Amino acid sequence: METAEYLEARRLLVDEALRRVLPPETAEPALLHRAMHYSIFGGGKRLRPVLVLAAGEAVGGAVEPLLPVAAVLELIHTYSLVHDDLPAMDDDDLRRGRPTSHRVFGEAVAILAGDALLTEAFGLLTAPDCVSRHDPKRLLTVIQEIAAAAGSRGMVGGQTLDIVSEGQAVDAAGLESVHRRKTGALIRASVRAGALLAGASQVQLEAITAYGEAVGLAFQIADDILNVEGEAATTGKAVGSDAAKGKATYPAVHGLAEAKARAAALLAEALKSLEPLDHRADPLRGIARFIVDRQR
Repeated sequence: METAEYLEARRLLVDEALRRVLPPETAEPALLHRAMHYSIFGGGKRLRPVLVLAAGEAVGGAVEPLLPVAAVLELIHTYSLVHDDLPAMDDDDLRRGRPTSHRVFGEAVAILAGDALLTEAFGLLTAPDCVSRHDPKRLLTVIQEIAAAAGSRGMVGGQTLDIVSEGQAVDAAGLESVHRRKTGALIRASVRAGALLAGASQVQLEAITAYGEAVGLAFQIADDILNVEGEAATTGKAVGSDAAKGKATYPAVHGLAEAKARAAALLAEALKSLEPLDHRADPLRGIARFIVDRQR
């Protein structure tokens, strides 16, 4: 199966899972639930949940038991986008080619919708449907890792560093720390969650962890590059916004050519890390190439 076909097939499965777990738009308070659905079903390739599934499949696991956890990663990712777009943070008007949540529903409802999505995520991880499908010790490990990746030691911490570094001189080490926390941590957690719950061996888990660390950083570098030379129709948000806000990015710190070289090197690193795995890891290999090739 080609990567594009794989991504689309798994995206549809994730969307079905999300529709099953979210309260309907008409449930009270309807305004809040409409805002949640607006952001969750506003597009996107579902990369993080698909990585959960692909990592599980790479070590011989089945897709169906992993779908609740895949949905969790999308709920967390989407909540972070809703909050990142707020005027108090990135102050963005567009997300995935549409007005951002706070532009449609107001800041207060957007904040509450993000809060609700995050809360739903951890409720889903501990729901009977999820608990009954997995080894309790492995599931507990996954819950702890997702919480760490989403919190102050990971994504939220990275967003904080990103905000406070705006307009400041940031060195290479500081920049990488921001990116590995803000974007890389949740991607790493996604592949580890799929592999752990599918019963990965220690060798398999180490390979997939190294893969997740490489593609997590590569994803943010590719995102930085797209913000410089992409098109709004492709990115779904304003191009050039990072430079306008004085954000610390790879092109800003290292230059565009070096940023592209670093992304290519991380792709090679990700592919090399998967050498202990067989053809079942081919979707992971294809996704790594897709992540870096987005810049073209």
